[in-house]
Amino acid sequence: MSRVYNFSAGPAVLPEEVLKEAAAEMLDYNGTGMSVMEMSHRSKAFEEIITTAEQDIRDLMGIPDNYKVLFLQGGASQQFAMIPMNLMKNRSADYIITGQWAKKAAKEAEKYGKVNRIASSEDKIFSYIPDCSDLPVSEDADYVYICENNTIYGTKFKELPNTKGKTLVADVSSCFLSEPVDVTKYGVIYGGVQKNIGPAGVVIVIIREDLITEDVLPGTPTMLTYKTHADAKSLYNTPPAYGIYICGKVFKWIKAQGGLAAMKEKKKKKAKVLYDFLDQSRLFKGTVEKKDRSLMNVPFVTGDADLDAKFVKEAKEAGLENLKGHRSVGGMRASIYNAMPYEGVVALVEFMKKFEEENL
Repeated sequence: MSRVYNFSAGPAVLPEEVLKEAAAEMLDYNGTGMSVMEMSHRSKAFEEIITTAEQDIRDLMGIPDNYKVLFLQGGASQQFAMIPMNLMKNRSADYIITGQWAKKAAKEAEKYGKVNRIASSEDKIFSYIPDCSDLPVSEDADYVYICENNTIYGTKFKELPNTKGKTLVADVSSCFLSEPVDVTKYGVIYGGVQKNIGPAGVVIVIIREDLITEDVLPGTPTMLTYKTHADAKSLYNTPPAYGIYICGKVFKWIKAQGGLAAMKEKKKKKAKVLYDFLDQSRLFKGTVEKKDRSLMNVPFVTGDADLDAKFVKEAKEAGLENLKGHRSVGGMRASIYNAMPYEGVVALVEFMKKFEEENL
């Protein structure tokens, strides 16, 4: 069977070149006579894999020397607890609620201290990003938290919030490595890799060194302390070795594509094809305010649940997979991450045009 166009929100499409390379190395990585799945995380071969991967992401993002890069487990959801456990010195933090994941993160943080929800877009089903230029940032807040790109609702912070000097913590799971970023504006940037970088099982945390201390909340497990992993260079325990290896290959692939500036141009071009069609379509419409649209996740609806279901079914038959929207929004959602080829988006729009003609 030929490859489909996979619009899944995550685990998501990976670059075909990366999958082919990994397939070629499956039984014998680099003359070791074994797969990366089988090798010791203490071996010289794996040490080279993780060291190179770290250097490549540092190059891509321009990560300064006073930030650590950690390859961890537990997904983005485990960071919902790890962040307050490590950073909530005053037992207070400010959260900006722009979707399910920020909402869940805030709820988890309440187990460890006071959570101030200083802005929210829940009043309009998270279809926009609130104005964050002059927020009521709490004086005693240890940090301000955002989810930068909202996978479910298809919104994206185009400008970072004014945190009034407080540390910014950002979940970038679904926009990771999709555009150039000024790492110095954040205290912590983290993301699960299964959307834009690699297979599920790895979360990458980029954290400023002054935030890594032994002064964590009482009862914080050793495994949930950033210092544990920073001191051990992400090898305190057996890491998700194969996942890290694939991430490393994707970093090389992005470099070969021209880096993050090139990724940004490609995503703008892909998203334009889809949004331009949605904006003039008589059947489909986008669900997000134009100024806050994500270029990674594009939700859209027909306004008729039965028609939406028919679209998803027929799209699947046409080789366009995983277009069903999240249950909280309904309709459809196309996730067009870095590895989704331009041709895939064109194929989707062509199918949407055909469907529109047949169903109006």
